[in-house]
Amino acid sequence: MLYVAIVGTGNIAHHHIRAYLAFPQRCTIVALVDIYPEKAQEKQQRYGLAQAQVFSSHAEMLAAGIRVDLVDVCTPPYVHAEIAIDALHAGKHVLCEKPMAASLEECDAMIAAQQASGKVLSVVAQNRFTDALWRLKAALESGLAGRVCHAQVDSLWWRGHCYYDLWWRGTWEKEGGGCTLNHAVHHIDALQWMLGQPQEVVAMMGNVAHDNAEVEDLSAAIFHYPDGALAQLTASVVHHGEEQKIVIQGERARLSAPWSVCASVSGDNGFPLPEPDRPREAQLETLARQTPPLTWTLHTGQIENLLTAIEQGTPPLVDGEQGKRALALITAIYKSAITRTVVMLPISRHDPFYRTGGISALAPRFYEKSASVANFSEVGAIPLGKDLDKGVSP
Repeated sequence: MLYVAIVGTGNIAHHHIRAYLAFPQRCTIVALVDIYPEKAQEKQQRYGLAQAQVFSSHAEMLAAGIRVDLVDVCTPPYVHAEIAIDALHAGKHVLCEKPMAASLEECDAMIAAQQASGKVLSVVAQNRFTDALWRLKAALESGLAGRVCHAQVDSLWWRGHCYYDLWWRGTWEKEGGGCTLNHAVHHIDALQWMLGQPQEVVAMMGNVAHDNAEVEDLSAAIFHYPDGALAQLTASVVHHGEEQKIVIQGERARLSAPWSVCASVSGDNGFPLPEPDRPREAQLETLARQTPPLTWTLHTGQIENLLTAIEQGTPPLVDGEQGKRALALITAIYKSAITRTVVMLPISRHDPFYRTGGISALAPRFYEKSASVANFSEVGAIPLGKDLDKGVSP
């Protein structure tokens, strides 16, 4: 039995609590921590966590002497590293919500603390635990689509103007960035999980609809890979309908999530024939149908994976290094957009954008943050975006 402390009991904590409650024989929540203790108390009552003690800081919880095996960090990004490092030094396993940290420097400090402690560090990337992405990754790795030529990633969300009224949102210092960091991180992680790291990044960003926030609400980036492939990413919180997709164009076929497959055949003149490559499409459809469905998905899937890693002494699917890779791409997007240059990866430790506070010091303030609401009313678990799993053809 693993004893869990959840630090930060805002809306995202609903998903974590429900996930742990799915495994009552393997874990139990013994502590809820929030700088607003009434929020922790509300979760305690809502989910019947009578055995969970409430604390107002992670330091108080760690010093209390209660048994805690796993610290789950669900706070705003600017304190992720501090809490995770303190927990690791105290001999606790750590699950940290996205984004991993506020800088690559903090990522490296977290990884160093994990290595010194010998404990498990995992970073939330719940989209990896969806049938849509497992199906897409299996199809890509089959080689049937050929070498990847291009990828298109639409991380399109919509948030109302008042979204940035919450006290920590909409500032470079506390939120760490806008939609690129806090929304597109899911799709950026999926992209690097499938295609690896690019060698060059070029990007632009702006704030087109939220004049109460310093940070961007729209960005566009292009990634250039060592083998010549290109990928384009749009990150947004201004898109009505929130269409989200990943489309990968291989030499021989197109694959996507939501699932779709197309394989063109060239005529003698180079134009596509009316009839596509039906056998190749059929092979890919069969592979998709035969990809076993996940038993647990999204946060529940990731937490099950983490529990198994701790119990069996195996690495989690998303460890600290994986979390850092996603942040490296995001940092490159910000650096390119701010400096108006093509950015080479990896980003050096001597680069100001590597350091904590570097992005905040150099980033434009699109608008002055004009409101600071301590808490929004509780409306239940926040939505996690569109379901990319639209199934496969029979």
